Amino acid sequence: MRPAEAEGERPYTRRGGRLPEETVPGHGLGGEAAHLHGRSETRRISCARTFVRALPALLLVIGGVYDYLTPRPYTAAPLFTAAPLVAAPLLSRRVTILTGIASVAVVLGLHIRYGTVSRVDALTELVTVATVAVLAVLINVLVRRSHARLDSAWKIAEAAQRAVLPEPLGRIGGFDIAARYEAAQADAFIGGDLYAVQDSPHGVRLVVGDVRGKGMGAVGTVAVVIGAFREAAEQEATLQGVAERLERALTREAARRDGVEATEGFATAVLAELPPGDGVVRILNRGHPPPLLLCADGTVRPLPAREPALPLGMGDLGAWPARVEESRFPDGAMLLLHTDGLSEARDAHGRFYDPAARLAGRTFRGPGELLSTLAEEVRRHSGGGMTDDMALLAVRRPSPDVTGRTPSA
Repeated sequence: MRPAEAEGERPYTRRGGRLPEETVPGHGLGGEAAHLHGRSETRRISCARTFVRALPALLLVIGGVYDYLTPRPYTAAPLFTAAPLVAAPLLSRRVTILTGIASVAVVLGLHIRYGTVSRVDALTELVTVATVAVLAVLINVLVRRSHARLDSAWKIAEAAQRAVLPEPLGRIGGFDIAARYEAAQADAFIGGDLYAVQDSPHGVRLVVGDVRGKGMGAVGTVAVVIGAFREAAEQEATLQGVAERLERALTREAARRDGVEATEGFATAVLAELPPGDGVVRILNRGHPPPLLLCADGTVRPLPAREPALPLGMGDLGAWPARVEESRFPDGAMLLLHTDGLSEARDAHGRFYDPAARLAGRTFRGPGELLSTLAEEVRRHSGGGMTDDMALLAVRRPSPDVTGRTPSA
């Protein structure tokens, strides 16, 4: 990962502008268009699964009809052997066994009808189909065992994700919260992106970051950063103090590593603080993509750092300023913090996904709907081929009702 790129390096991005309505999926509809697209995708998947389940039976029917209607020199033996092989990796053991038995029965019935059971070629065909049916059952057993091992590994990975990167509560300190992690690799879990929310005596504090590297080394660094953040958020009076604690934690982590990780370990991060009752947000950015402020009227405003600062873990390169900047955070507005997996997702033509432009003029019922819509649109924008993980964190300041009370989430 790298620090946020300068604006001039993003020729395809239009900050703060609004794309033509026809180019923005679901423009003006919030998450409705994404929801309809998701339903359409679900129907397609359901149809594909139904076809796959029916394929072995279709092969037997087509093979039987072909053998029945064509002269004897022509045979549908390849279809009869294919049926149990198709069933083996896709269907249950019972269905695979029944498909194999049906294949042998159909072949035997056809030869009995034509009175060719005693011929050498007929016996060879029967033995071939029976042998393939037995092999298909063995393949099914092996595939099921492999699936069981993968399922166990998946559950372990899910438990590790929840331990290292737990889902925040839906409401913290009077704010509505939602977080989402989208891995670039299908069925993968956490990597080097991180988020955390912590209530503290100084207000609700948040962090979204991106650790350099991949694999278990990055996951270990994520755990270090989140652990240090939770402790510092409770104890430090200022966001500068929290950032310094994270800097020291990364320095300690680098000291116990060898090679490149010892000299090039760093993390971009943005820290935010929501003081109780002030209607403001304080932000400290360490080389990370700027947060976005989504107002209740659909206005989207990036909150970039006025003075750039080095990422965490790069303090040896110089004492750059890390200033806290304060902005208005009105009632009903949402703050979106994200990693560069969102802003650097590319389509087939190399165009970046620009969240500020895509979200302009749109409203959402809450943080959860906003993040679901973003995840769906980025997947669609990149054609399902995301190259980087994406961490999203959204917080909304609820609007008080007419009695002055803040409605519950």
